[in-house]
Amino acid sequence: MARSPRPISARVRILGAILAVACIGLAIVGSVTFLVQRERVIVDVDARLKAQVDRLETVAQGGQGGPASDVGDPSTPSLDVNEYESLTAYLKAVIGTLVPSRNEASLAIIDGSARLVPGTLSGFDISEQDELIARAVADTAGGKVKVGTAVTDIGSLRYIAIPVEVEGDPASGVYLRAIDLGAELEPVTAAMTTYIIAAVAVLIAIGIVGWFVTGRLLSPIRHMRETADAITITDLSPRLPTQGNDDIADLSRTVNSMLDRIEGSVDVQRQLLDDVRHELKTPITIVRGHLELMDPTDAEDVASARQIGIAELDRMTRLVEDIDILATAEGDAYNMAEVDLGALTARVAELVTVIPDHSWSIDAHGEGVIVADSDRLLQAWLQLADNAAKYTPAGAPIEVGSELDGTGARLWVRDHGAGIPPAARHRIFRRFDRAHGKRSVGGSGLGLAIVDAITKGHGGQCVVTDTPGGGATFTIHLPPAAGAGLPAPVRAGDVVLQREASE
Repeated sequence: MARSPRPISARVRILGAILAVACIGLAIVGSVTFLVQRERVIVDVDARLKAQVDRLETVAQGGQGGPASDVGDPSTPSLDVNEYESLTAYLKAVIGTLVPSRNEASLAIIDGSARLVPGTLSGFDISEQDELIARAVADTAGGKVKVGTAVTDIGSLRYIAIPVEVEGDPASGVYLRAIDLGAELEPVTAAMTTYIIAAVAVLIAIGIVGWFVTGRLLSPIRHMRETADAITITDLSPRLPTQGNDDIADLSRTVNSMLDRIEGSVDVQRQLLDDVRHELKTPITIVRGHLELMDPTDAEDVASARQIGIAELDRMTRLVEDIDILATAEGDAYNMAEVDLGALTARVAELVTVIPDHSWSIDAHGEGVIVADSDRLLQAWLQLADNAAKYTPAGAPIEVGSELDGTGARLWVRDHGAGIPPAARHRIFRRFDRAHGKRSVGGSGLGLAIVDAITKGHGGQCVVTDTPGGGATFTIHLPPAAGAGLPAPVRAGDVVLQREASE
């Protein structure tokens, strides 16, 4: 099976895109600059060529060949010069007066042949360029000035051909002036060469700097991949390094937070499995031991083993149900809504009366509105009441109450039992943990864990304090709700809900 090609890395793609954009930008700037400068040179060359018409007129009038003040019109007809006896004499005067400067050439053409060239050749010679001469003669056959460009073995020449006639002389003449475009454009070409070298150097610099910058910017993603490869089900500890305050650093922090939550969830699930295994081991061992020792021929022994087995299975059933309740409390989305704290307190007071062997009373009755999931909060409050009834001697009073003020709501259950040692208070909300470490009281050991999960789901906390005179007080603290009414609590110590101990 052929191996799939390795994809191009994000680092290379980002750097390639940056270099492509930079290259296109530099190319556009260079091209526009070159074209503008080239056009300026050509316009200047044309202006210098067209000025030759005015200079010829100056010579014809007996002046000196200085630069003309105005540029002549290329459509100017052939010059009729009457001051000179012949065409040859006039063109000699022109060639001798209008000396071409550097990168320029001039030539007098008489009857289609190159006849006169400047005596001082400061420019270059075009007298041997037969094609150019023939083209200039043909262009001026109609008696009009012609400006054009010709490619010769000397180079690209920009020229002007001016027809000249002298009255009384049948000969026809052409004054040809040419400028070497290549030489005139040489500064522009040199500047563009320098620009290209500088642009290449800039692209190389961008590539080198960009390689390191993109590597640094993408290093969190590389670390993320390496961290993801390093994480296993047995080791969830690897984390991403977080540096800086940019978006990539925020991504690293978010991923680390996600890994923390995953690790915490996995640890909780592992602990739950360990606790469930530990809790189920005892009833299974008891049932198996009684079944192994049971005498199948003894009806009384069979009945006794049956009762023990059913009792242990009932305990395992309650354990499974409590585990399901705890999982639901820890994972469900809570249906938060406005709840009347007074009505909720009255409902709890009504329900706790079914718990036997204790005298129940309302210690305080908070009035106002809180934001909570009423069913979950009621479940947690009743769980505290059931827990207090289990650990409080029969006949001892138990108080429930609530308060609401600017700091939030407090719901409590106060018993008068043995109390909880301070050293054990940090662990009683763990799963399957008991304050006294004994199983003399029935239950799965998940009741307070369920209360803690529901309280945290509301953004609050459950704390344990001592009851004056002995016992423990469990209080659910809920944060204040924005906009909720906060009237003073109503003391209701004189209200007592009594249920006689069952006989």
